[in-house]
Amino acid sequence: MAGIGPLSEEGLVRLLNYKGKRVKNAKFASYAEDLTPDDLRGFWRDMMLTRAFDNEATSLQRQGELGLWVASLGQEAAQIGSASVLRDPDYVFPSYREHGVALKRGIDLPEILRTFRGHQHGAWDPAAHRFHLYTLVIGAHSLHAVGYAQAMDWDGLVGSGKPEADGAVICYFGDGATSQGDVNEALIFASVNNAPIVFFVQNNQFAISESTTRQSKVPLAQRADGVGMENVRVDGNDAIAVHAVTAWAMEHARSGAGPVMIEALTYRMGAHTTSDDPTKYRTKADEDYWRERDPIARLEAHLNSLGELPEDFVDSVAAECKEMGKRTREAVRSWPKPPKHLIFEHVYAEPHARVEAERTWFERYEATFADAEVAR
Repeated sequence: MAGIGPLSEEGLVRLLNYKGKRVKNAKFASYAEDLTPDDLRGFWRDMMLTRAFDNEATSLQRQGELGLWVASLGQEAAQIGSASVLRDPDYVFPSYREHGVALKRGIDLPEILRTFRGHQHGAWDPAAHRFHLYTLVIGAHSLHAVGYAQAMDWDGLVGSGKPEADGAVICYFGDGATSQGDVNEALIFASVNNAPIVFFVQNNQFAISESTTRQSKVPLAQRADGVGMENVRVDGNDAIAVHAVTAWAMEHARSGAGPVMIEALTYRMGAHTTSDDPTKYRTKADEDYWRERDPIARLEAHLNSLGELPEDFVDSVAAECKEMGKRTREAVRSWPKPPKHLIFEHVYAEPHARVEAERTWFERYEATFADAEVAR
């Protein structure tokens, strides 16, 4: 793999080509051989629902209902394929774009939007879903993820001799995060402590407007070589290949064999966020190339070639997607503005003197408006 560029498709694990035809792979094919047509239809449905939610959220931001939105358009296979192998004992540390993973972990997707409407840090119980709150600070959660993984190991929840009971952590972040110090520290800590964690890099080729070619001269997965960590590159638009590679990696971590880095090469088909204009830094030719490699269209073509995507199923998923959009709109528009004092809640797990002082000052400040109203 040495010598190839960071966006080269050479060496990628692939089980479906971009036209939806099966491709052989000696190492990883066995991890997907038990997938049934029902499983593949489930992947397609979940990818469609994720995209429907994502499109609705983008529209809501454009209408002024959200302060910001971070789209996952084009990355559905990387998320649904990887999340499909997760079990109850596993724990997910997402960044801020893992809407498909959230869906697979049982999060009611409209609840994610409370964060982007400025209402809450997160509207779900991380412990109940084994899915941490979104992290907007790039790469910061990677260290938390390693700490959690190490604690799982110390608690005897890894490599216990009962594989069905073992768990591991999976930590998602993008290509830009691999340039952050926190992520590199996390890789070192995980490696030297043999932590049961899978680092899942969604390489969507742009850290906001900075191409991956300006972040690395080699594939990002090779960063794991520097700390002695197992790593693999996978076609992130191939849901079947992502499923297989992540199944292998999580099995490796759960068994106590140590951490793994997965680089899923995909493409952000939309903007980095709704405050971004991707036409400023990428070409229409590139967008057209990757549009042909749309992960949903690829799996759909494969299912159609097998005769396993009946019209009634397609219609039922279309209805689900329409209902997802409707429910998302109605939920967001029904939320009242939260009381201002909530900004002081949940900053720390325990009472904090500085936060309490700021709360007291704010209450006095807010009271001056009431006093002025009475004076009039």
